[in-house]
Amino acid sequence: MISPNLDIPEHPERPYLSVVVPAYNEEENVVPLAEEIIAALTTLPGGFELILVDDASTDATAHRIKQLKHPRVRAVYHRINCGQSAAVGSGFQAARGEWVATLDGDGQNDPADLPAMLEKAVHDGVDCVTGVRRKRQDNFIRRFSSRVANGFRNWITGDQVSDSGCGIRVVRRTALREIPVFNGMHRFLPTLLRGQGYTVAETTVNHRERLRGTSKYGVHNRLWRGIRDCFGIRWYLKRAVRSDRLDETRK
Repeated sequence: MISPNLDIPEHPERPYLSVVVPAYNEEENVVPLAEEIIAALTTLPGGFELILVDDASTDATAHRIKQLKHPRVRAVYHRINCGQSAAVGSGFQAARGEWVATLDGDGQNDPADLPAMLEKAVHDGVDCVTGVRRKRQDNFIRRFSSRVANGFRNWITGDQVSDSGCGIRVVRRTALREIPVFNGMHRFLPTLLRGQGYTVAETTVNHRERLRGTSKYGVHNRLWRGIRDCFGIRWYLKRAVRSDRLDETRK
């Protein structure tokens, strides 16, 4: 845990951590999850902000977000449904913190993991810490399709990510400046960061059952789309100009 005695001054306009949560038709989850995040980060040195991104939900998600009056909560609303990666990208653009964290909007990621992940990133001197779900609470089909897609991703991209589908991560905000936003980006974020020359570490995290609402993903839009996207990522990695090389050129 980050020590509460750590001397990080709090600036309302420049919080230490920005937490981005994309939400689509999560009217039952968005308020309880926001309350959990606030409780988990109340004593965080340097302060935090919570950015809830409503991806043009057709239920009462936007209304629930507007009911939240906490001073650390900010909201972004999409006019049309653009997908989870676009919602995450909108949150990245709105973030003001030195570090940016992401969680899925379904409540299966545990906000209590965030302080330890941030502490690991700072202590290890890395640009990103990504979660690896411990005792994953999903049905067999979802676990199997994710395992197949994850292995295929690593084979095609040449990267080694233990759980690319895990939505809880902590990333240095400056490392996000050149990450392209496309449908599926959130699943490849660790690989994209490494492709730009940034450092990524992994840590085990808690995973919970979905208690409310319904999943937006199945075999079609998770397994097959992810496998197809791998070829695009391989193309991008071979042609990307690494940020660390640009920095060396400027010196």
